[in-house]
Amino acid sequence: MKRLSEMRFAVCGVGALGSNLALTLVKMGAKNMLLIDKDRVESRNLATQAFGLEDVGAPKVEVLRNSLFRETFVEVDVFNKELTGNNAGKLLGKPDLIVDVFDNSLSRQVLKDYAQTHVIDCLHAGVNDQYGEIVWNEKYQVPSDTGLDVCDYPLARTLVLLVASTAVEAIMQFIAASEKNNYSITLGDLKINKETR
Repeated sequence: MKRLSEMRFAVCGVGALGSNLALTLVKMGAKNMLLIDKDRVESRNLATQAFGLEDVGAPKVEVLRNSLFRETFVEVDVFNKELTGNNAGKLLGKPDLIVDVFDNSLSRQVLKDYAQTHVIDCLHAGVNDQYGEIVWNEKYQVPSDTGLDVCDYPLARTLVLLVASTAVEAIMQFIAASEKNNYSITLGDLKINKETR
C-alpha cells in the first residue's frame, strides 16, 4: 500500500480502459497520478467509460479528475492535450510507471519509444473485438489501427472491465514483487491467460 501511494502513475488515455483503470488504482490507494487525453465525453462513450450523461461535452481528463476527487479526495494532474513525439517529454516527465491505454497506434508508438529511451516502466493495455491484452513494454508490439472502437460498443463493457481489472492486477504484481506478467483475455471462451512469450 505504501509503494502504491508513493508511485507516480501516468495514465495515457482515459476512455473505457483508462477511466476505469485510474478509478480503480486511486480507490486502491494511488495518490500521485497524471491523466493525459485530448478527447471530450460523448454520449456513445457512456456504456463503457466512467462518465455520466451530465459529463457529455466536457474534457474527459477534467471530468475524471473531479470524479476522483469527489470519491477519494485525491487530486490528480491532467493534460487535456494530444500526446506527440514533440511534447511527450513536457507532458510525461519521468513517472514511475506509464500506463498506455490509448486507442491509436501513433500515440502507442510514442509511449513505447519514450519509455524505452528514458528507461521508464510501461504497461500497455488494449481491446479489439472479443480480445484484450496487457503487455509490458519489453514484449509489446504496437498493433495497426483497426478503425473499430469497441470501447464505444455497449456489449463490450464486460471485456473492458476485465482488461482494466487485469491491468491493475499486473500493476500490483509489479509493485509488490517486481514481476512483469503479460496477459491475454479472450471473451468468447472467458479465458484469462498468463502469457509466456
